[in-house]
Amino acid sequence: MERIKDIRSRVVLQEHGLENVLSSDFPGTYKGFDDAWDHDKFKMNFRIDVVRLAGDELEFDMVGIDAAIANAFRRILLSEVPTMAIEKVFIYNNTSIIQDEVLAHRLGLIPIKADPRMFEYRQEGEAGLEGRETDTLEFQLKVKCTRNANTKEATDPDELYRDHKVTTKHLKWIPIGNQSQIFKEGDIRPVHDDILIAKLRPGQEIDIKIHCVKGIGKDHAKFSPVATASYRLLPEITLTRPIEGELAKKLQRCFSPGVIEIDSKNGKEYARVAHARRDTCSREVFRHDDLKDYVQLHKIRDHFIFSVESTGVLPPEVLVSEAIKVLKGKCRAFLHELKEVADM
Repeated sequence: MERIKDIRSRVVLQEHGLENVLSSDFPGTYKGFDDAWDHDKFKMNFRIDVVRLAGDELEFDMVGIDAAIANAFRRILLSEVPTMAIEKVFIYNNTSIIQDEVLAHRLGLIPIKADPRMFEYRQEGEAGLEGRETDTLEFQLKVKCTRNANTKEATDPDELYRDHKVTTKHLKWIPIGNQSQIFKEGDIRPVHDDILIAKLRPGQEIDIKIHCVKGIGKDHAKFSPVATASYRLLPEITLTRPIEGELAKKLQRCFSPGVIEIDSKNGKEYARVAHARRDTCSREVFRHDDLKDYVQLHKIRDHFIFSVESTGVLPPEVLVSEAIKVLKGKCRAFLHELKEVADM
């Protein structure tokens, strides 16, 4: 029975491969286990623990869930949480060395600080129409490079020229309709002011108008709200017997910093597993014949460590909340479809 429990709950890391990588909780798969869906049991076992929130980065644990649901949540974060991004670029003048289409592409990838929940999607068939205050943000980029007459002997372009580096700080928000009353100064802007767009020389000029719309990463990567959204299973390290002395220090060197600590007891030094979640699962310990029989490495099958890094458009905790709403909406839509089929 214990063996079956391990198969159901653990992935085994071996020297040259993995065991128990496939799982099934279909009722009747394992004799003696009732895997029938129980909502109350799920609520009791499922939890989300926030481990770290720092700026645009969030790390949290999602425990008691199937890998399919965890992966669906990750994919929603990547491609189905909406943001505002540059969609239309109207080029009135571009005498820089960068071609118009390349310049437009570079602009499209600039993350825009704007709450997408305050805007509507543009409907199909409206692509050629002027944007409205409810679905469009407008920016202007107008920069001309000139020579600095007071630095004749200088060789540094930063001293020789004025406005020779076009960056996102030159993007000026132009309110449409009553947007200036809805949004405060600084609410609508590029996430970073120092993203380099182009380089100019005296006489060269860029004069363009930009429209931003609401969209999702499934349509184009520029709408993706995260730089990274990934998960891994929680590592589990078991020492099968006490390891002391130089062997304990050797074991410590086989793992990432902080995973194994050395404790002193009765004049001897013993190895102890301190922070298994820091392990990168390199399996370095299995390369050493004097250590590999002392350690068992596993991954807990239903314990997912999520790492989310926002592009800065929205805080990561807001993105996670919005992803949960999208997942709930998908579930409701699926239930509605099932009900329609049942009523036929």
